[in-house]
Amino acid sequence: MSSTFDYEKLKLFYIGKEKIDENTSIPLVYKNKHLRTHAAIIGMTGSGKTGLGISLLEEAAIDNIPSIIIDPKGDMGNLLLTFPNLKGSDFKPWIDPQDAINNGITLEEEAKKTAELWEKGIKGDYQSSDRIQKLKDSADFTIYTPGSSAGVQISILSTFKAPSNEVLQDHDLLVSLVNSTVSSILSLIDAKNDTSSKEAILISSIFMNYYTQGKDLSLEELITLIVTPPFAKVGIFDLETFFAQDDRLKLALKLNTIIANPSFKQWIEGQALDISNLLYDENGKAKVSIFSIAHLNDTQRMFFVSLLLNQMVSWMRRQEGTSSLKALLYMDEIFGYFPPNANPPSKQPMLTLLKQARSFGVGVILSTQNPVDIDYKGLSNIGTWFIGRLQTKQDIEKVIDGLSSANEEGIDKNSIAKLISNLDKRTFIMKNINEDGIKVFQTRWVLSYLKGPISKDDIKKLMSEKIEKLKSFITHSSNNLQEKNEVKRDVPKQTEQKNIKPIIANNLEEKYSYISQSDSYYLQPYLAFSCDVHFVNSSKNIDKKEEFKYKLYLNRKVSQIDFEEIETFDEVKLETKERINTNYYDIPTFIQNDKEIKAIEKEFDNFIYRNKKLTLFSNSKLKLISKQDESLEDFKIRLQDRLNEAIDEDVEKLQEKFEKQEDRLEKKLESLYDKLEKEEAQASATTTDTLIAIGTSLLGAFFGKSIVSKTNIGKVATSARKAGKVIKERNDIKYVQEEINDVQNEISDLQKELEKEIEQINENYQIKNYEIEEIFIKPRRNDIYDIKVELLWKEE
Repeated sequence: MSSTFDYEKLKLFYIGKEKIDENTSIPLVYKNKHLRTHAAIIGMTGSGKTGLGISLLEEAAIDNIPSIIIDPKGDMGNLLLTFPNLKGSDFKPWIDPQDAINNGITLEEEAKKTAELWEKGIKGDYQSSDRIQKLKDSADFTIYTPGSSAGVQISILSTFKAPSNEVLQDHDLLVSLVNSTVSSILSLIDAKNDTSSKEAILISSIFMNYYTQGKDLSLEELITLIVTPPFAKVGIFDLETFFAQDDRLKLALKLNTIIANPSFKQWIEGQALDISNLLYDENGKAKVSIFSIAHLNDTQRMFFVSLLLNQMVSWMRRQEGTSSLKALLYMDEIFGYFPPNANPPSKQPMLTLLKQARSFGVGVILSTQNPVDIDYKGLSNIGTWFIGRLQTKQDIEKVIDGLSSANEEGIDKNSIAKLISNLDKRTFIMKNINEDGIKVFQTRWVLSYLKGPISKDDIKKLMSEKIEKLKSFITHSSNNLQEKNEVKRDVPKQTEQKNIKPIIANNLEEKYSYISQSDSYYLQPYLAFSCDVHFVNSSKNIDKKEEFKYKLYLNRKVSQIDFEEIETFDEVKLETKERINTNYYDIPTFIQNDKEIKAIEKEFDNFIYRNKKLTLFSNSKLKLISKQDESLEDFKIRLQDRLNEAIDEDVEKLQEKFEKQEDRLEKKLESLYDKLEKEEAQASATTTDTLIAIGTSLLGAFFGKSIVSKTNIGKVATSARKAGKVIKERNDIKYVQEEINDVQNEISDLQKELEKEIEQINENYQIKNYEIEEIFIKPRRNDIYDIKVELLWKEE
């Protein structure tokens, strides 16, 4: 029977070997959908937590399930150290030279020794090097380093994205998200950040003002709005009484130190923190997104983790419910982020995820070596507990209390305490609310090489190729954009009085955009266009209003408007009055004519009517159409959810189809094992071990029960050992062995048939087989309204 069966085709995670008795173990497989009820990994340093966590993440990657990983210690980058050839030369660059020195051998010998150790460990745990290659090919692995250029940069402070409509409609959730965001911002400047402080109330009010309008908010805009908020009252008090301008200015200056700091550049460059883009690539391959934050200080870590968790909550609430596992959120050390008695910015969004993520197919896995420092009321929402070796009685009691709160039927606390106290390294107890009883198992050998914490230099080496590709793409895109938008600018008016403003049409309103504080300003002329468009389609449940803003540079030599050169425009802070010492560039003559302006307004109306449409995405096979605010990335994720659900449904039908065969095999094996015990004969150790190790555990997990009971597995193993060194040649013994071989072949045939049918199911539901089409909804003429054309004077 194959020892390299594709566990993932059965949607099973192979995580270790379950101990039946002192001398017998079988592979432990875990249904991936059980992670929808979340998991906690708890154990002291050296217990094997990292290995277990990486095993779970490896299984998810092979299963095409994306993961978002928060890595405070730097260990999770080991997921990228995969060497399918298992050659010493592959391991050598990652071996610590000191290890070779300590062992009295050369670096090459140490690398070869490590490669041999990994090969032996992998093959000894029912795996092969083919599985390493499958892991490497199954997912796209990226290490992000917020606030650093060591890995792929992620833009954190550029924009605080407005939450989804689903969050906006849940007032309690919106308040929680805003409070957490504001608290994390204030923690950056060591300001008082409880929700009752005037600083928190002011900034929260600004966020609520923008978010309820569906507007994103940049840090630069936030600093400006603290000085000049978009409201005149806070509660029943006027703004000045509640928070005087001088004090607001001091707060703004503190926040401005973040921007002024040279390291700030590292926080705003790189990919946007968009959860949808962190899950799958353009080909539908799952992403493993590792956020390494070991290089940050405690305040910065808290800030980043809070923002990421808030983005997860907002993204999650945009998703439809699903019964399949959609994605994993893994945190490699929860200590300090989810304490029992404090309320840091990270706690509330994490609690929201633990309570609500299950319905949306998101599994949360939390790991810690400090069980007394985590909130067990929150962890009562966790369905699977992996508990390793613990050092103190206090730790053991705390874990047992948490385990008890998560299990309504109750547990035997004394036996669990005794079990935890005697666990070996890499040995865990597992309590899964989706299954009966408690299992003791040893973690499987990981496919990735565990070198220890990945340093910034290691990250640079691992991500060098990916960073170069991103830089090349950004440079290419910027050059294209520059070529497209490059327009020859005029020189300032050469007159004795440079500040004389050109004459314009009487009904043309003017706005001013200043970007500096100077003794002299030079302003370029633009036409600013804006309008609202209402997209309506009742059959597709579309009722959406959008505001469009554009600007168009006015070269004094042009005689008419060319809307092909129009640019999007979203500046918020415009002034209505000019400043002193302002100099103006010349404008074309038609700007002086009211009729011309009216004609331009009409042309803009026609431009919007011809070019603006609401793009939706659809798949005809599944009769699935995107929602009005759903991005292509989110639609693909929803499509993948439907395909996963279809796979689950067809696999459940397979269970029904093969159930009679499974029952027959179970009864037959039970009978044969009873015969063996009675005869006290020696069965073939190889036959028995292989049969028990692979067939029974896989098919048992697939059918939701064991083909042969653990009691009988123990009986067989004991009987085989008792028989001693003499092989009995009696015909009845041979007959039983032949029957065992026959059943083994039947199990093998059943496994092969299952594998073939499940492989076909997975092939049928691959996302590449489901074409995504675009459909468009155009506005009617009377759905374009509030058209405005203004003259914008912009400092450049």
